[in-house]
Amino acid sequence: GGQAFVVHTRIKDIYDLAAMIEREVPEARVCVAHGQMEGHKLEDVMVRFIEGEYDVLVATSIIESGLDIPNANTIIINNAHMFGLSDLHQMRGRVGRSNTKAFCYLLSPPISGLPEDSRKRLRTLEEYSELGSGFQVAMRDLDIRGAGNLLGAEQSGFIADMGFDMYHKILDEAVQELKKEEFKNLFEDAQENIESRDCQIDTYYEILIPSDYVTQTSERISLYSELSNVKTELGLRDFLSELKDRFGKPPKEVLALVDSIRLKWAAKELGLEKVALTPSQMRCFFPGESSAAVYQSEAFSYLIGMLAQNPSKYNAKQTDKAFIVEVRGVTDVFQGLYELNEWKNALKPNAETHA
Repeated sequence: GGQAFVVHTRIKDIYDLAAMIEREVPEARVCVAHGQMEGHKLEDVMVRFIEGEYDVLVATSIIESGLDIPNANTIIINNAHMFGLSDLHQMRGRVGRSNTKAFCYLLSPPISGLPEDSRKRLRTLEEYSELGSGFQVAMRDLDIRGAGNLLGAEQSGFIADMGFDMYHKILDEAVQELKKEEFKNLFEDAQENIESRDCQIDTYYEILIPSDYVTQTSERISLYSELSNVKTELGLRDFLSELKDRFGKPPKEVLALVDSIRLKWAAKELGLEKVALTPSQMRCFFPGESSAAVYQSEAFSYLIGMLAQNPSKYNAKQTDKAFIVEVRGVTDVFQGLYELNEWKNALKPNAETHA
């Protein structure tokens, strides 16, 4: 006494399937619905099916997000092996929406001849048929298809062209932008944080691992990679200790390289986007956007006051791309690091000197 859905994968022969059903079951009133129909015709078919003028609706998978039809108690999915697990689960959920017992039939070629993933999908639907089994189906789907491959050959999109580091940087920038704008009410702490996402260090000085200190090129590349992954002061000390054990006392170029990492960390904490070191001065670049969090902070106000009190040492200028602070008398990376650490200590909002 109920109604039935018959789901078919291809539009080109969906009318042939409907004709076959009419021929085999003459008493059944059959209609067809698919996504290429004109809107008013599709709506007319669905309304008439809901009102009980038809017994069987032959359709594509568009019914998986359709209207609730309590009288529909049977669904037959043709070529079920060609659908994804989530599609099958959604379409199965179109029946059994009232107190009437519902039935779902999955039609496919012999199971033994199907690909392994198709067999797993059909067996999952058979195994998890109870109410509320959506979570188990989703987890099994994750197990069948995998969680994605960000770095391997199966990765889709443009990550292979841009590289993982650039992809990660763009993703992080997008997340930070959403935190500061669209979801700023949910991330109030992010508004108070002036730290920049990244900081570029340009320097006139030699900061590298010399070839006469580590002779093998592959070994130097490995050490550069290891150093780029260090995130803490303890990690830097361990890195230098390892170098000393393996290659002897680190030369001044290596020490300057390590100090440049510390300089980058300090600059990021101060909201700087770039630091340029020349033989006579250090130039610090603040963000070009006037809406950047650093410009609204008490720390920046204190910095402006410090610049005004020391015109012989500091100079500031505004360009269309950045606010630049020049520090005269900085002759190496270590002195640049010392200056930024002095700023950090003075710019703490809760410091006694600030109060």
